[in-house]
Amino acid sequence: MKSDNYQILNIHNSALNECLAEIRDKAIQTNRPRFRENLRQSGIYCGYELSKCMAYESQQVQTVLGNAEVNLLNEQPVLIPILRAALPFYEGLQSVFPHAESGFIGAMRKTTSATTFDIALDYHALPNLNEREVILIDPMLATGKSIVKTAQVLIKMYPAIKRFYIVALISSKEGLQYVKSNLTHEHQILSAALDGELNAKSYIVPGLGDAGDLAFGEKQDLT
Repeated sequence: MKSDNYQILNIHNSALNECLAEIRDKAIQTNRPRFRENLRQSGIYCGYELSKCMAYESQQVQTVLGNAEVNLLNEQPVLIPILRAALPFYEGLQSVFPHAESGFIGAMRKTTSATTFDIALDYHALPNLNEREVILIDPMLATGKSIVKTAQVLIKMYPAIKRFYIVALISSKEGLQYVKSNLTHEHQILSAALDGELNAKSYIVPGLGDAGDLAFGEKQDLT
């Protein structure tokens, strides 16, 4: 499935589906190292597909026998994972863009009532993003609020960002619509899978659960 600003990968058969199956399988995802490795491998597949959407230019490479013409990226993007769940997924994308700079930003849900929450951005470490293409990385695009708020904060800090590429493992239809309606800056979304709904706690259904907890262990709720 592909529209003007988003692309869903698992509608086409590929090895990515093997990773998605294991990531979702509750009997397999309890194996924490395997879960992280599947996230990392999925990041490689997603990064490869994303690389097809970017701008290239022809360059000459000298071999021992002559010159070869190769199309290489016009410019290196900046990779920004949203901590903490994105880290293994980010490692996969980083292996596809090994020369890219990276920034890091922390986002977490702050419960405001039994059914609502806000997004707190409590940490960031970033290179200069002006005149750069930025890849925002988050395995779960659920409500879309984390991505939109992150992008808005980055635009306020670096108003000359060229565009965002948003890469997710699993997205919800509601989340895609929220990003489309609330992020006016040029952007493109690439997601490995698209699920239909969110539950009362705003988790994607069928989804996979809490990606951060599955990758690193359950976090203590101090709120």
